[in-house]
Amino acid sequence: MRDPGEVAARWGYTGSRRHDLGSEAIMIEAPALTDAELRWLDAYWRAANYLSVGQIYLLDNPLLREPLTLAHIKPRLLGHWGTTPGLNFIQAHLNRVIKRDDLNAIFICGPGHGGPAVVANSYLEGSYTEIYPQITRDEDGLRRLFRQFSFPGGIPSHAAPETPGSIHEGGELGYALSHAFGAAFDNPELIVACVIGDGEAETGPLAGSWNGIKFLNPARDGVVLPILHLNGYKIASPTVLGRMADADVRSLFMGYGYEPFFVEGADPAPMHRQMAATLDAVIARIRAIQATARNGGSDVPRWPMIVLRSPKGWTGPKEVDGKKVEGFWRAHQVPLAGLAENPAHLAMLEEWMRSYRPEALFDAEGAPVTALMDHVPAGTRRMGANPHANGGLLRKPLHLPDFRAYAVAVREPGASQAEATRIMGAYLSDVMRLNASSRNFRLMGPDETASNRLDAVFDVTDRVWMEATIPEDVHLAPDGRVMEILSEHLCQGWLEGYLLTGRHGLMSCYEAFIHIVDSMVNQHAKWLKVSRNLAWRRSISSLNYLLTSHVWRQDHNGFSHQDPGFIDHVVNKKADIVRVYLPPDANTLLWVTDHCLATYDRINVIVAGKQPAPQWLDMDQAVKHCRAGIGIWDFASNDEGSEPDVVIAAAGDVPTLEAMAAVDILRRHLPRLKVRFINVVDLMALQSGDQHPHGLTERDFDGLFTADKPVIFAYHGYPHLIHRLTYKRRNHDNLHVHGYQEEGTTTTPFDMVVLNRLDRFHLAIDVIDRVPGLAATAAHLKQALRDKLVEHREYICRYGEDMPAIRDWNWPYETSAPSKHR
Repeated sequence: MRDPGEVAARWGYTGSRRHDLGSEAIMIEAPALTDAELRWLDAYWRAANYLSVGQIYLLDNPLLREPLTLAHIKPRLLGHWGTTPGLNFIQAHLNRVIKRDDLNAIFICGPGHGGPAVVANSYLEGSYTEIYPQITRDEDGLRRLFRQFSFPGGIPSHAAPETPGSIHEGGELGYALSHAFGAAFDNPELIVACVIGDGEAETGPLAGSWNGIKFLNPARDGVVLPILHLNGYKIASPTVLGRMADADVRSLFMGYGYEPFFVEGADPAPMHRQMAATLDAVIARIRAIQATARNGGSDVPRWPMIVLRSPKGWTGPKEVDGKKVEGFWRAHQVPLAGLAENPAHLAMLEEWMRSYRPEALFDAEGAPVTALMDHVPAGTRRMGANPHANGGLLRKPLHLPDFRAYAVAVREPGASQAEATRIMGAYLSDVMRLNASSRNFRLMGPDETASNRLDAVFDVTDRVWMEATIPEDVHLAPDGRVMEILSEHLCQGWLEGYLLTGRHGLMSCYEAFIHIVDSMVNQHAKWLKVSRNLAWRRSISSLNYLLTSHVWRQDHNGFSHQDPGFIDHVVNKKADIVRVYLPPDANTLLWVTDHCLATYDRINVIVAGKQPAPQWLDMDQAVKHCRAGIGIWDFASNDEGSEPDVVIAAAGDVPTLEAMAAVDILRRHLPRLKVRFINVVDLMALQSGDQHPHGLTERDFDGLFTADKPVIFAYHGYPHLIHRLTYKRRNHDNLHVHGYQEEGTTTTPFDMVVLNRLDRFHLAIDVIDRVPGLAATAAHLKQALRDKLVEHREYICRYGEDMPAIRDWNWPYETSAPSKHR
């Protein structure tokens, strides 16, 4: 790659300090394109447009070497034209500077329906055929290319995983720019050209994403070049930014910290000259910023961006049936529809496609003519072949410390207390330390790292921050590895972009608010599912979540912060993609964290509390338990050598505590009752083995839960999920699940479980009700437990805290069997 200072100096730009740029829109006049460059740019653009229209419309006759007939047209016209010519225009110009300056660049297509453009460009540059040899560079290959688009057995209309060079599908709008920044972090030589449609620019996540430059360090990170494509319209109405005056658009983005450059018009030749000059100036700005930062400068840069105003459906039909199309919302999807019913539309389609002069763009065999390839980058400099867009090619294993070194000493079950996530934080701090030189691990979260007890990482690194600081600030630095911004959308998008370009990371979040990224998780899960079936897509690191500050410990926040439903959402995804872990204590959390950070092509959800809680298993026991995912805790059971009368199961830290306390009550007062206690770490073990890779076999499940005994299950989330996971099991009818019932408020920790009938007293009462013969013999105990519930309510309303007997409860070691675990 050419030296950044050399490129910047060529254009006479040396500054990087954020400065006042006045109120006028910047429109660049720079050295003109040569006539040869202009001819190439226009020819390449016409070729990309032709290939894009062909994908939307044609089944056959790909080079129009005979008159177009209905037999050549797809029966269902699916695809979107409106944004496509602008995308092709941008990619043509990016190719020119990539080749000239040997740039390392990838392309993110924010407009959701820009698939025809991205496919067309990867075909023209040759990367498409290298990955899909059947799409040959001849007439037959073009026929296949056109036929497959939005066609059964073919490819989607978006820039999907199947599309070379893509790390962003764009099916749901709003995330392109956050993905772009995620890709640029710790990629110092990479330029991420990100096109944002003006429809996408109206979304909340995209509006927040402009703040990414506040976290981008030009000394160590790559570059995000936003290209705001204002073509004026969404599906059927104008766009907000499209109707704003240039001065207002410019003021908006100057406020964010950008230096906007405007390219406007509809006449191709002047637009090519204007775009080329602007892109030259922008690359010079970028190189000057990098040169200053990498030579020790500390000014906060004003990063360049491009605002491209071009007609929606540019170069397509200007009017159809007397109604405006080009430059209007009618160009959004398929400008010419109903071809069978309206022969005039078929004639207009042929005229439109021939206006690109395909005979001058493709040779006798149907391959792009040699002159068309003159300014196309070669090898991995092609945007469709750049390894950063297939991040598994660059992925290196994460250096992980020995998680056993952080173990909490557990002499007896429940004898000691610890904050599980604080222990995890110590482990993560060493993950940061071990990977400091490779700079391939980041911790993301919406301003909750310290709140979630992970603050040990600040012994090793800081929060990344490029803006001004004051003396009272702590743990803010341009080189920080922790990324905090109060937007779950941005944290998720940054992490996805980081993972998709070959790195590792973890996102921590309050459990209730991870729902904000539900749809982003959908998109990523779909990406992983499709990528698994593409041999050329290499594996990427797993998307790892720590969900803490969870539903059962929201003492000061209350009902608004109480929602464990993200687990249900994730479990809807394909079984070979998702994993859900509910470690009951710190040692199991250490194992789970270490395991998840080493996995790939997964979405791992870890749910763990941050408050002091009993520690149940020593490290050896924790390792065995977690590897199995589910198991009997012998020290809490008294059924060894016989069938139990009841099985009490738990999944989650607070449910485990309450279930263990219920076992204590039952064993003290009903010593002849045979109780088996089961703890579940890997939630997916409950599913049948034919439904999930981690699922227990029917024999193993029956061996644990029995075939006919009552099972009282204390679960962290909504009870119906346990029923859903186990509905095929033989003993399902005897399964009685206690969990979150959408009851909550600002109250004490124990009252939260009481409100949802997950507490020890309700669990013990349920055992009495379910075990045959106990209803009569244990009636006095049941009454005493009900009295305890009344006593609890009166106490908290009087004193504002839980009863001492609840707060100070410990597992009674004298009831424990010898310390065994299976």
